[in-house]
Amino acid sequence: MTGILLVDKPSGITSHDVVARARRARGTRKIGHAGTLDPMATGLLVLGVDAATRLLTFIVGLDKTYEATIRLGESTTTDDADGETTGTADATGLTAHDIETRLAVLRGTISQIPSTYSAIKVDGRRAYDRARAGEEVTLAAREVTVSRLEVTDERRSETAVDLDVVVDCSSGTYIRSLARDLGAALGVGGHLTALRRTRIGPFSLGDAVALDDLVDASPWPPAEAAAAVLGSIGVTAAQARDLRHGKRLPGIADVLPAPRVAAIDPDGVLVGIVERRGPDIKSVINMPEDVAG
Repeated sequence: MTGILLVDKPSGITSHDVVARARRARGTRKIGHAGTLDPMATGLLVLGVDAATRLLTFIVGLDKTYEATIRLGESTTTDDADGETTGTADATGLTAHDIETRLAVLRGTISQIPSTYSAIKVDGRRAYDRARAGEEVTLAAREVTVSRLEVTDERRSETAVDLDVVVDCSSGTYIRSLARDLGAALGVGGHLTALRRTRIGPFSLGDAVALDDLVDASPWPPAEAAAAVLGSIGVTAAQARDLRHGKRLPGIADVLPAPRVAAIDPDGVLVGIVERRGPDIKSVINMPEDVAG
C-alpha cells in the first residue's frame, strides 16, 4: 500500500535499520525516511512507501517536537549519553533562576553549531566518521529556530541536575547541541541522556506503529498526507489529465492557498504537487495514476 507510514523507532537501532525492517515487512525496496534519528533516540520516524517517497522532500523540512532529558554537570564527546565523559562539575548549586536565564538565550532564532558527531557531510564524509577516526572536525554555525524550550521536571543527584524538557524547533536543530550549550553557559557542562521525537509537522507519535506491527500497518493515503502537509485544491478529471501530461492549467493560480499544494482529483486521488507559474499552475511532482487516494 502506497502512502506515508509513521513508525515509533526504538532506542539502539539506526533510522536505516528501521527502513530495512519496513522494506522486508512491506515487500518493497522503495521505502525512504524523512529525518534521521540517532541510535540513542526514540520516537516518530516518517517513512514513504513506494510512490509516496516523492512526498518526503516536503516533509523533511517541517518543524518538530521533542521530549528530552538534559544532564547538567557532565560533558561527553558526542554531547549525548553514547559518548565518553570529557568533564564533570558539581551542578547542584544551580538555581531555577540560573537555569531559566540561560534557557532564555537558547529560545527564538539562534546560531547553533551542530554536534561534532553529527551526520553532516564534510568534504563528502560524515562528520561522525571523521571524528571517530580522530580527525579534528569544525562545523559551521547554522541558524535555527527554537520556538519552545520548556522544563517539565527537574531531578537532582549528588552532583548532577537532570532536566526534562519539551522542545518545538525548526528542522535542522540539534537537541544535543542545546544540551551542550546550556551546560557550557552555566559553567558545568551538559549532555543529552534521552531524546524522543513526538511530532513532525502534522504527524504525531500517537498515530505511529511499533516495528512489530509494520506488516499490517495502514499508511496515510498520499492525498491525505500531502493535503495535511501542504494544503490542497480539487481539480476536475480533465484538469487532472492535463497535469499528468505536463500541461499547465491556465489562469487559476489565485485559487492556490499556498505556493505549492496537493492537487486532488474527483475520486480523492492525489494527482501531484502543483505550484504557481505566473497566472497558471503546473505540476512539480506527479503521482502514478494507479495510486489510491
